[in-house]
Amino acid sequence: MNYTRHELGAYNLHLINTDKFKTVKVEISFKKPIQKEDSTYRNLLCELMTLTTKKYKTKRQLAIKKQELYSSFIGATNHRYGNYINTIFSLNVLNDKYTEEGNFNNALMFFKDIIFDVDVEGNGFNEKNFEREKNNYKLDLDGIKEDSDSYSMIRMYEVMEKDGPSSYRLMGYPEILEDITKEDLYHHYKDMLKTSLVDVFVIGDFDNEEMLEKIRSFMSLNVFKKKRVNYVLEEKELRKRRLFGAEQADNLQSKLAYGFRFQKLSTYERNYPLTLLNIIFGGGVESKLFREVREKHSLCYYINSVCNKFDNIIMVRAGIDKANLKQTVDLVDKELTKLKKGKISDEDIAKAKEFYLTVLDAIEENPSQILSDYLMMEILETDSIVEKRKKIMEVSKNDIVKVAKKIKGDTVFCLEGDKE
Repeated sequence: MNYTRHELGAYNLHLINTDKFKTVKVEISFKKPIQKEDSTYRNLLCELMTLTTKKYKTKRQLAIKKQELYSSFIGATNHRYGNYINTIFSLNVLNDKYTEEGNFNNALMFFKDIIFDVDVEGNGFNEKNFEREKNNYKLDLDGIKEDSDSYSMIRMYEVMEKDGPSSYRLMGYPEILEDITKEDLYHHYKDMLKTSLVDVFVIGDFDNEEMLEKIRSFMSLNVFKKKRVNYVLEEKELRKRRLFGAEQADNLQSKLAYGFRFQKLSTYERNYPLTLLNIIFGGGVESKLFREVREKHSLCYYINSVCNKFDNIIMVRAGIDKANLKQTVDLVDKELTKLKKGKISDEDIAKAKEFYLTVLDAIEENPSQILSDYLMMEILETDSIVEKRKKIMEVSKNDIVKVAKKIKGDTVFCLEGDKE
């Protein structure tokens, strides 16, 4: 793969040239410091923008156009990266080599319609389409508790930090949605185009100079922006005593979400020893939590850990019987204490490194994951995959132990199943 980066004033363009895939994928990333209401606005915006435009006013017209473009895919998603909300619009289209000359250009112009030619009436979105998508979104929000795994993590974050980016619900809020008008949403859309930090990523087999000119003609942005705050959240002081929270749920199984904070990690520690520690602790297929809590003591139906480096948090998730909550939490603490004391075998480390390398291999087989990796290089200044492979092999047991000593249990939340 050949990577080039172009600073074009209002946005940065990232070109990844490779003949590995039959498609060309374009992603446009709109990032801004997050406010609590942003996720609700942007979720509704994503749904509305990808289903109608000024030219293609119905879902059916949009679907027919996609078929004409050899089943091109267009989608939009929202993510929160620490202090920022990031809205990504994506286009995936077959390379002209496998369709016909000009198909990519036509798809790109269609993509431009989606993003820059939205269906508005006066100072607001088309009322019929707006009300339909708002009602559909409300149904999704009303069913938030149906996904008990996700809901337990949402509630854990809200207990851990009552007001701040990590506590904001990415899925959005029904009370905020209720008050949004078609005029409000259009104002938010214009603000997104005007104030967001923007990156455009393109991956596929193409001529770089030609692609550069195509993107220049495609992007209708001319406002220069500068980064305003760090992506990574400000570190919180480690609590002397853990917080506990619970909520009743109409489930057979209880859901445990246990958040750990870490602080004062160097960039190297955050990117490499911390990654291996999480794999060994609960993020790998043969983790200590799985072996000890699930297999040896049979205290849970599943257990794993995920690391959120933007929020300085490791989250342990488990499906348990309510009666086993205390014993499960105690055993999770015990396993972390073992890591702090250096009770890690060479085999544990070797398997974690092998797992990490396998993940890197998988990234290189997927255009979306490759673009996500380059986005992290842009906003977190992480290393290239080549450098990651090299540096992960240099991590020592002592490096991992030093990081483990900077981690402490912060908040335990249990979504308690109450069915017998």
